[in-house]
Amino acid sequence: MMLFDHLEPQPFYIVILLYLGIFIFLKKSFYFLNWIFITFLRPPKNLKKYYGSWALITGSTDGIGKAMAFELARKGLNLVLVSRNLSKLDRVSRELLAENPNIQIKNLVLDFSGNVVAGVREMQVAIKGLEIGVLINNAGVTYHEAMYFHEVEEKVWMNLVNVNLRGTTLVTRAVVKGMIKRRRGAIVNIGSAASVVVSSHPLYAIYAATKAYIHQLSRSLYVEYKHYGIDVQCQVPLYVSTKMAENVAGIKRASMFIPSAEDYAKAAVKCIGYEIRCTPYWPHAVQWFFASLLPDFVLDSWRFSVGIRRRSSVHCKLT
Repeated sequence: MMLFDHLEPQPFYIVILLYLGIFIFLKKSFYFLNWIFITFLRPPKNLKKYYGSWALITGSTDGIGKAMAFELARKGLNLVLVSRNLSKLDRVSRELLAENPNIQIKNLVLDFSGNVVAGVREMQVAIKGLEIGVLINNAGVTYHEAMYFHEVEEKVWMNLVNVNLRGTTLVTRAVVKGMIKRRRGAIVNIGSAASVVVSSHPLYAIYAATKAYIHQLSRSLYVEYKHYGIDVQCQVPLYVSTKMAENVAGIKRASMFIPSAEDYAKAAVKCIGYEIRCTPYWPHAVQWFFASLLPDFVLDSWRFSVGIRRRSSVHCKLT
């Protein structure tokens, strides 16, 4: 007699649920182990070898953009720094060359809030002949304070459209042509948790909408250009300790879950050329996972309360 002969056959739906549970467990285990490998064990690409000797970074004089410039310089890439402020460009260039004397740097003044079409044309002339292998579309702006949609003046939201949408689109279009000819390149667009991780971003609605555009643009361009050897990626940071984060959420210092721009950049550069969409800084990924377990109405309430607090604190300072 077999050991289990006395057990009664289980109903068919029980068997199906059992196998479904095993499948889900194995799938989640695979995702977890893959995340461990990607985050902690996978070696970064040699960007100079894979893509070319130059990197172009927009919004390169502050925050994430500046930190990315330093990190790419440490990888031996020459830099095209793009910003609207010439004095800041000169200062950052001196700092970079002091640390990395063997690289070359070109400074380009481009104000995305102004005549961006003319500015990008001038940029194309300035970078002609350079092997731009890595493009970091980092330039971005948001409101100066939390505001209801009807309160946002046209000049304010048009500035967001010019910088976050037109700037990214036109710079990408200008640079990708050279990548197509060389059949290699990496385009990194800095997105935002405001459009992906949370279900809504009240009191910063237009900003979140512009970042949703960046996310979908990146995904579509990845499919369009992967057969040309061009890797397009949208990086999705959560809060990083920058001036923007201080204005939006009152963040004044870095912590384990809110990295400095330098710590974020180290993680971000390691991810270039891999996933279509990624959250480079691993505690951010942990936060995203737990946020995904919450119902939308909880996330909506939390984000709305953050916006209201920021709105109240700003109005109190003004009065």
